[in-house]
Amino acid sequence: MNVVRSVLAVVVGYLIFAVSAVLLFNLSGIDLHAEAGVATVVFVVAFGAVFAFIGGYLAKLIAATKTMIVNYALAILVAGFAAFSFFKSPGTHYTQIAAIFLFAPMSILGGLLRHKSEK
Repeated sequence: MNVVRSVLAVVVGYLIFAVSAVLLFNLSGIDLHAEAGVATVVFVVAFGAVFAFIGGYLAKLIAATKTMIVNYALAILVAGFAAFSFFKSPGTHYTQIAAIFLFAPMSILGGLLRHKSEK
């Protein structure tokens, strides 16, 4: 396994997920720490799940390995930053909870889809 390529794959996968989230909140004006309506929460969670999946898929594509290690590393990174933010940020935490329990697994699922298509 090419370590540099794998690290780059994880970084790119995370950036796809994180930059999309920053753009969503900045362009939409949604305050991620404020109380949100059900429609907003559903939209934000669906958006995050899609981009976590894309990030996982592309991480696996970039890494070009036969294993899912890059996706597990990406999921740990997503969940780790979310857990840190959960304990350090004020307000509501639906985004952090979704990142830990949905977005991290979606990044693995994205890699799994790519893994299955390689066979």
